[in-house]
Amino acid sequence: MKASVGSHWDVDGIQRVGMESLLDLFDDSCEGTMAVDDHGRIVWMNDKYASFLGLKSADSVLGKAVEEIIPNSRMREVVQSGKPILLDIMMIRDQPLVVMRIPLKDDSGKIIGAIGFALYDRLQQLKPLVSKFAELQWALASTQKELAKLRHTKYSISNFVGVSPVSLELKHRARRAAQLDTTVLLLGETGTGKELLAHGIHAASGRAGKPFVGINIAAVPETLLEAEFFGVAAGAYTGAERKGRDGKFKIADGGTLFLDEVGDMPLQVQAKLLRVLQEQEIEPLGSNTIIKVDVRVIAATSHDLKQLVADGKFRSDLYYRLNVLPIVLPPLRERIADIDAICENLLEQIATRTGMPQRELTPSARALFASYGWPGNVRELRNALEQAGMLTDSVSLSAEHFATILPLDGMVRPASCIGQAEPAPTEAGVATSAAAVRPLGDAIAELEKSMIRTALQHAAGNKAKVARQLGISRATLYQKIDDYQLLSDL
Repeated sequence: MKASVGSHWDVDGIQRVGMESLLDLFDDSCEGTMAVDDHGRIVWMNDKYASFLGLKSADSVLGKAVEEIIPNSRMREVVQSGKPILLDIMMIRDQPLVVMRIPLKDDSGKIIGAIGFALYDRLQQLKPLVSKFAELQWALASTQKELAKLRHTKYSISNFVGVSPVSLELKHRARRAAQLDTTVLLLGETGTGKELLAHGIHAASGRAGKPFVGINIAAVPETLLEAEFFGVAAGAYTGAERKGRDGKFKIADGGTLFLDEVGDMPLQVQAKLLRVLQEQEIEPLGSNTIIKVDVRVIAATSHDLKQLVADGKFRSDLYYRLNVLPIVLPPLRERIADIDAICENLLEQIATRTGMPQRELTPSARALFASYGWPGNVRELRNALEQAGMLTDSVSLSAEHFATILPLDGMVRPASCIGQAEPAPTEAGVATSAAAVRPLGDAIAELEKSMIRTALQHAAGNKAKVARQLGISRATLYQKIDDYQLLSDL
């Protein structure tokens, strides 16, 4: 009904009475009501809301910034924007509240504050919405908890198996690096355990409770690498996710980012990575917003970065930024003394994963491993053990089981390591040298014959004892004695 001029009810009066009635209704129906001034300070709160918030009284919070009492409040946002938030869901004291916020204006239209109503339980029609919100909150919390577990490290420095002097020194340097919270560069051939050590450094550092995020640069297409690093703003390009996507730097904020195979990074991305390392800030693709991050970088490569710099394929300034604390992981051929312990550890892991009986190595297999060059390092060793275990039902793995697995060209350690370490002697006391290269089958047969002869001599011909020492059955021993015509040699 439109009011006429001179009637008992004028327009202003109707508006005033209507607003007062509406406020009274909200105050009576709501869980709580609160008002703030144009600086976001609380100027009024009803007793019901104060009681819900666990306050001594409403008067005790007057004049305080609203965020001091309700950390996730959006009242200041309403004051600053001048726009109402008519329906929102906010968690307070682990309880979801349906909230309405309205800006307050004076006669000239200037924003002088805002008033908020916590509607919650009294509006029966909103119960399904609140219930659904609570379910989503629970699901989100569970997912975040599971994701946090995945982001934590899987290994510690002690998982790097080895007691040789070179391995002990390596682990000492890794523990030292963990405490320094600076950029680390892990150098070493493929399969030497760079990722494992990166996990271990993070786990021993002050960032252990924060995310550990890894990215294999060689496995990501060049066109997607920037998006993987820095993230993508919503609608940045056709096909981009509607809500955008965080990059690895943002996900790793507060923790550690492991850049594997950093030597394969394109030059264009190298320049942007350098800026992030220097400024500790990122800019998602399609965004003009700068985001500060706190990330500790551990980089790894199997390439010679100095040579890549000389060839113009890697930026020298980025190399010096990454090479703050270099750690060189030795190849397996330079820590032969660790092979037995590594094999024991790997065989246990393989048995646990496959459900098959745990295998063990015979002396002939151990001698073979000591004389092999292992160009693929520990990764190749694991592969060889897994293959041999799949090809036989025998619990004991001898040199014969690896005859078709290990390539002939790996029987002698590469020339690059000649002069660094003496050739490892076999259990028969025979050293392997470049001049002794021959077919693998012949080498194994000669080694086996020599070991059986030596064992028979030490056991004074006690074949049962020899069979136990060599880890073979007596029937197999008798057969090999006959094949090698060993009795005539003794």
